[in-house]
Amino acid sequence: MRRRLRNAYLSSVISISLVLLLVGVASLLLVNAKAISDYFKENMQVSVMLKQTIDESEGLKYKEELDKQPFIRSSAFVSREQGRYEMEQLLGEGFLDVFETAPIPVSIDITLNAEYVSADSIEVVKARILDSQFVEEVVYQRSLVDALNANLSKISMVLSIFIALLLFISFVLINNTVRLNVFARRFTIHTMKLVGATRSFIRAPFLVQSLFQGVFAAVVSILALVGGLYFVRNEFEQLFEVFRMELLLVVLGIVLVSGMLICLLSTWMVVNKLLSLNKDELYY
Repeated sequence: MRRRLRNAYLSSVISISLVLLLVGVASLLLVNAKAISDYFKENMQVSVMLKQTIDESEGLKYKEELDKQPFIRSSAFVSREQGRYEMEQLLGEGFLDVFETAPIPVSIDITLNAEYVSADSIEVVKARILDSQFVEEVVYQRSLVDALNANLSKISMVLSIFIALLLFISFVLINNTVRLNVFARRFTIHTMKLVGATRSFIRAPFLVQSLFQGVFAAVVSILALVGGLYFVRNEFEQLFEVFRMELLLVVLGIVLVSGMLICLLSTWMVVNKLLSLNKDELYY
């Protein structure tokens, strides 16, 4: 009997751990949703084309002024020679032969902070940059900005629905696992009720056991999650440029609390239901 109970307890812990692992993955996506969105926004490039009369020393000086602006995330100075090389890669060598003078100006490639990458905000940034006497033109793809924001909104909505559905499925699976574990001891509960034990006295050992079961299952799933992240980091290091790993503690806390709360809530519900059954109903 003890061996059977031990095997049942172990299988319950494993089942709950696997479900909590899914909760951990969903939570990792949830807490990093904004970081993923910001990553794409902050990698959109805007080109600031300086006037033909501006030489490289003046361009570098203006870059220093530009870097002080609150909307700038990063900037890169593009000299005339570098601009010529990039155009040759794009259009082929000798494309400048038709011009008497090289039309390529000094430019600065910038990326903006994520909160400024929207149709309205980026126009305000553009107008502010154009106020400078050094700047001839600010170039960016308006359609790309609109598509980026629209697609990120759709992805966020789909991701939220997916995570909510996954958390609901997780609760149902853990609830069923706990219910089967407690239901197997329904006759013990009935015997305790017959000898005059109160509801709280009967519930207490089951709740304590479910609490430890939830904590143990959560620890197992946390170890699996951390191990999986370690493997992914070694194989796909660029992925961690998107995820904010300082939020990992939040994810681990969600897994631990979810394991405890779901196990306690499920046990409370099942034990209360069994306490309300009569002897004949215990057989069905």
